[in-house]
Amino acid sequence: MTAYFTMFSLATWIRNCDEHWFIPLFARWPGIMIHNARERQVDVRAMDALLLTGGGDISAEFLTQKVTQPKCITDSDSSRDRWEFSALREILAAKKPLLAICRGLQVLNVVTGGTLHLDIRDHDIAETTNIQKLRYDSAAVHRFSAVNSSHHQAIDTPGHGMIVEAWSCIDDIIEQVRLRDYRFGIGVQYHPERHSQYQSLFDDFYEHIVQVRR
Repeated sequence: MTAYFTMFSLATWIRNCDEHWFIPLFARWPGIMIHNARERQVDVRAMDALLLTGGGDISAEFLTQKVTQPKCITDSDSSRDRWEFSALREILAAKKPLLAICRGLQVLNVVTGGTLHLDIRDHDIAETTNIQKLRYDSAAVHRFSAVNSSHHQAIDTPGHGMIVEAWSCIDDIIEQVRLRDYRFGIGVQYHPERHSQYQSLFDDFYEHIVQVRR
């Protein structure tokens, strides 16, 4: 009898400068093929899950709010925005596993109808050590004593179906959310790919990916 190995597919867009953070994580997932849309065309409909990663600001043309200070939007990439917004809508419609990190959380928030703080300078001051303690909702599953959060934009008004799970203890900036009535739909403003203490979050994501066809 021939044994068949099931290969799962994960769609993402990862900048060249961030790849080294994710390589050790992906090495733990031998059964998942990673499809980086920055390098090649990706058919999201054929994917089992989506990983949205960090990066520059979302282009003004993709925001649902009025931008009164265009200069506060920096390092934007409309090609990436176009792909991620489309990919995310496909994944949400199919309710497939989703993990959104930093910029990815902001993309998720905009796609679901939310708005952003476009420049939180005081938050940058609070983050000079790059570590923050969080205040968690009682229902939050993934909890960490402190997180490595560094960003100048963040959620202002949460999107539809979004449940806030954690806030910064310093200034109440939203740092973690989950999607209502969704098997695995989590967004974090911090960077779990950069430290092993967050491994449980990635393990949970992996388990939901391999369960998606069951």
